[in-house]
Amino acid sequence: MEAKKDPLQSLADLVETSKQDYTRTQKELQEIENLIEQTTGEVQKLDHRTSQVTNRLRHIEANLSGYSREDIKEAYSASQDSQLRLLMLRGQVEQLQSKKENFEHKADHLRRFLEIADKIPGLSTPGEKLGGAASGDKVITRIIEAQEGERQRLARQMHDGPAQSLTNLILQAEIVDRLFGIDSEQARSELANLKDAANTTFQKTKGFIFELSPMMLDDLGVVPTVRRYIGDFQEKSGLQVALDVLGTEKRLEPYVEITIFRVIQELLHNVWQHAHASHVQVNLDLQGSVIGVTVEDDGSGFDFDEVMAAARERKTLGIVTLQQRLEMLGGKIKFESALGRGTKVTMEVPAL
Repeated sequence: MEAKKDPLQSLADLVETSKQDYTRTQKELQEIENLIEQTTGEVQKLDHRTSQVTNRLRHIEANLSGYSREDIKEAYSASQDSQLRLLMLRGQVEQLQSKKENFEHKADHLRRFLEIADKIPGLSTPGEKLGGAASGDKVITRIIEAQEGERQRLARQMHDGPAQSLTNLILQAEIVDRLFGIDSEQARSELANLKDAANTTFQKTKGFIFELSPMMLDDLGVVPTVRRYIGDFQEKSGLQVALDVLGTEKRLEPYVEITIFRVIQELLHNVWQHAHASHVQVNLDLQGSVIGVTVEDDGSGFDFDEVMAAARERKTLGIVTLQQRLEMLGGKIKFESALGRGTKVTMEVPAL
């Protein structure tokens, strides 16, 4: 029969583990602070560059007749590219600030626990082990790779969506401006087309902003936000998506809510792009101390090992990053798929 472990020794082991975790967390915080400082410097430089580009664009707009169509288009393109890069860098700073807050929250809990444990009589622990540097470096590497991949994805979406639409609007506006002195009726017709195109671009931009950072997530919580997203997703993709919520709707920690939303968003996007499915079932289980999410489709399925190997080699976001994000929060994700049999993804994350 196995002897019971001394409770005081068990507590001592927990304290030692917490010390190591605290050391790693402090290192990770320092790395993130360094990244924030570097990125903030890049933002300041690019902000100055953007101001210069914007001033040149204003000069061109005030003297359109003195510039060729190519010069005008190049100036607008340079302005859009500069603003896009500035948006991406500012987004990176915000993400780093959010991660810094999460690590600070964790470090504060560990520090308070260690302070309390230090006052317990008779509790002794071995010397601190400072071998967590490799682990901390790995976490920082994951963060950097994930952020860089996210920036590239957003840049592609901005280029193919709002930026391209804005370029077309600018060219249409130029055509209208020149037509007013030649054919007023044709100019009015083109102006009506321009208004329709502007409204369409506005609606697309609103959808892009919602996918990028849904403000209602902060205001109303994860369940209303997921419902809204699924509604928009069905309209955009043509897929039938059913949502079942188990348990009472409630607010969760912000980092838990954003994780749940991003997982559902990523999985639905993958179904749309790759699964050739006609129906998707999403279950959100809010019962208990562990939040569960299940996304199941009737699509073509895939070879999990093959997809994972390719994703790791390309260092893309998707499945690999979902796993990394959940592991950092103490959660897990499971994929069940086979060719021709659809895919079922199950995720669990602690509610606190």
